[in-house]
Amino acid sequence: MPLVFGRSILGFAVVADDGVTWTTPVIDKAGYDGASINIQTQESAPQDLFFKPDGTKVYITGQSGDDVNEYNLSTAWNISTATYNQNFSVSSQESAPSSLFFKSDGTKMYIVGVLSDGVNEYNLSTAWDISTASFNQVFYVATQADVGRGLFFKDDGTKMFVADQGDGDVNEYALSTAWDVSTSSFTRVFSTSSQTSTPHGLYFSPDGTEMFVVSTDADVFEYSLSTGWDLSTASYSSNTFDTSSQATAPTGISFKTDGSKMYAICTSTDKIWQYSTLSYNPDIANATYDSKSVSIGSLDTFPSGLAFKSDGTKVYFGGVVQDKIFEMDLSTAWDISTASGSTSFSVSSQDGTPLDVVFSPDGTKMMFIGRINDSVYEYTLSTAWDVTSASYVRAFSVASQDTLPWGLAFKPDGTEMYVGGDSGDQILQYTLSTGWDLSTASYTNNAGISLATQSPNGLDISPNGNRIYVVAADATQGIREFGLATDWDISTATSLSSFSVTSQTTFPAGVTFKTDGSKMYVMDRDADNIFQYST
Repeated sequence: MPLVFGRSILGFAVVADDGVTWTTPVIDKAGYDGASINIQTQESAPQDLFFKPDGTKVYITGQSGDDVNEYNLSTAWNISTATYNQNFSVSSQESAPSSLFFKSDGTKMYIVGVLSDGVNEYNLSTAWDISTASFNQVFYVATQADVGRGLFFKDDGTKMFVADQGDGDVNEYALSTAWDVSTSSFTRVFSTSSQTSTPHGLYFSPDGTEMFVVSTDADVFEYSLSTGWDLSTASYSSNTFDTSSQATAPTGISFKTDGSKMYAICTSTDKIWQYSTLSYNPDIANATYDSKSVSIGSLDTFPSGLAFKSDGTKVYFGGVVQDKIFEMDLSTAWDISTASGSTSFSVSSQDGTPLDVVFSPDGTKMMFIGRINDSVYEYTLSTAWDVTSASYVRAFSVASQDTLPWGLAFKPDGTEMYVGGDSGDQILQYTLSTGWDLSTASYTNNAGISLATQSPNGLDISPNGNRIYVVAADATQGIREFGLATDWDISTATSLSSFSVTSQTTFPAGVTFKTDGSKMYVMDRDADNIFQYST
C-alpha cells in the first residue's frame, strides 16, 4: 500500500507503489496551462480519457466512433504534443461507451457504457497496444447503475467504482479475483447529488483517500475518504474547480501520476484541456489593489525589479541611479505598507544598471541583471538575506541572445534561468548544470512573447513552473501571464491573461508574488512606489 508521509505546502504527499510521489491536487486553485488537443477528427462525442502511467500515451473513448483511440505524447504529460496512433472498436459490446480504464500493467482494458449497462473486460496481448485487444467478458451493473458513466479500479484490482448519472451516485464493487470483473459484487453506494446529479468521470488518489468527480455542469468535485477505497467513509471536501472557461461540458477527468497536472475531456469542445493543480495559480486578470504601497523615491529615482525574502519580512529592488541593490524590512510579513528603513549593496564595480534581482530560496545567493554589459551577475551572501554581506563571484553574458536584457527569474533549485530581452521582445531560457552556479549556464531556447514595442521590464516565474509573468512597459498591458504547457520550458509558453496597472502607475518596472500566489507586488517607476494587490 502507498505510504502517507505528511502534509506539504501544496497538499498531502503519498508515495505510490511505483515510487512516484503523489501530492494532493489543490483543485480549487488549479490553473489552465494553455495546453489542449483537439480530437474531433477521431471522436466528435468524447467521453473519457486514460493515461499510460509514464504519460507517453493517452486513450480516449467516445460515442460517435464507439471505439477507443490511442495517442502518443512526444513530451510526457504535455497534452499539446499528442498525436493520433490507432483505434479499437468496442461497438460489438457497447454502442455508447462512456468511460475506460486499464490495468496498471496495460494488459487489460475495461469499458463501461450507457446502453449495455455493463463493464466490459478486454485482454491485450501486447501491453498498452490496443490493436492487440480482444473481448473477454462482461459484468452487468444495471441493478445499481442504469446510466453508467465513470469507471475506476483500485490499484490492486480488488475494487471497482462506477459513477451513475441516472441516480447521481458512485457505486462500489469488490472483486474476489483481482481484475476479473466476473467476480464483482456490489458493496455500497455514495450519493453525489448534494453537489451534482450528473457525475461523469472518476479519479482516485493512489491510496484511495481522495476521490474526484467531474460533472457535465463544468465542475470537478473533491471528496475525502477517511479509509482508503471505502465509500462509506467518503465526505465532500468543499473543494471544487470550475472548468467552464475551457471545458464547458466535461465528461472525463485524469491526473498526472504525481498529482501536479489535471486533464479534462470535453464533449462540447471535442478537446482535452490541461491544468496545473499544485496551489500556485494567482488570478491576475481579476487582481484587486489592496490600497497599500510604499514610497522608495528617497532611496532611488530609477528603481527596478522586485524580490522578497521567503518569509515576506524583507523586500529587495535595484536602483539604477545609485548603482545599488536595496533591502527594506517589513514589520508585518507581506504587507508592503509596513516596509521601512534600508540597507544597500553597491554593484557599481560590476554594472551600474541593476534592473532585476533574484535570491536563492535559502538567501545565500543573489543574482542581478545589468544592461551595461548585458550580463547576469552572481554573488554569495555570507549571512543569508543580508545584502551587505554579498561578495561578487562571476558574470554570465547574454549579449549573444539579446543586447537589452531586463527581467530575471530562476527555477527554485537554480537549474533554469529566464531573461527578458528588450531588443528581441523575448524570454530567453538558460540551463545551469549546477544550480545557482553561472559558470555552468548554457543557452537553451527562447519564446517570442508578442509584446511588439511593449518592452519586457521584469519577470517572475511560478514555483511550480507552469506560469511566467512579464512586466510590459505599456501599463495598460501591465502584467502579462503566460502558461507553460511543459513546466519550466519557455518554448511552450502561451499567452493567457493580463492585468492593467494604469490606476496606480504608467511605468511598471518589476513584479513578484507572495510564495502562495495570493499577493502580487508591482514596482512603479512613475512615482517610485511598490504597490500591493490581492490575486
